[in-house]
Amino acid sequence: MSKSAAAPPPGWGVWTWPNLVTAIRLLGIPLFCYLLLATQYYWQAAIILAVGGGTDWVDGQLARRLNQVSKLGRLLDPFVDRLYILSSLLLLTFIGLLPWLFTAAVLLREAVMVSLVIVLRWHGYAPPQVHFLGKCATTVVFMSFPALVLGTVAAAEAWARPLGWALAWWGLGLYWLAAFVYLRQGAGLIRAGRPQPTVAA
Repeated sequence: MSKSAAAPPPGWGVWTWPNLVTAIRLLGIPLFCYLLLATQYYWQAAIILAVGGGTDWVDGQLARRLNQVSKLGRLLDPFVDRLYILSSLLLLTFIGLLPWLFTAAVLLREAVMVSLVIVLRWHGYAPPQVHFLGKCATTVVFMSFPALVLGTVAAAEAWARPLGWALAWWGLGLYWLAAFVYLRQGAGLIRAGRPQPTVAA
């Protein structure tokens, strides 16, 4: 394909439909925190958490279908995704729905991944490609959060709490398994000794 036919690089594109969806998702985080800490609307809190975090693919699909990919979207979308996980993790730990051991294991995994990215950057490499296992692990871990919130509601406690714990521990195992996959990819790149800056983030 000639350079003239190539798609132009995306601009910041602040006012786009995908960024609007991402902004609405972002507003769901303080609303979820308020409902869980200051009210007893646990059903509503669980729904907001599930919808806000579970629709992380919507803004990306809109950006591609409407040709509205932007630099702001590329920065904001993963930031909101991570913020949902981190805020939910810390809040559920604070109110006693998650043990500190689980939270420490998730945070340690995140520290390992940040360290991997730093080491790869130091050697001239981009972050490793997102692996399907990593996506599945993140999804399973996140799905456990609204289930555990629903477990505080008497009408749903019998099924929601066991489901939440099953998803949480299963997801944590997948989370670390995915980390080992990324570490292996990174080690392979470094041993090869040939920087590949085009590797997708």
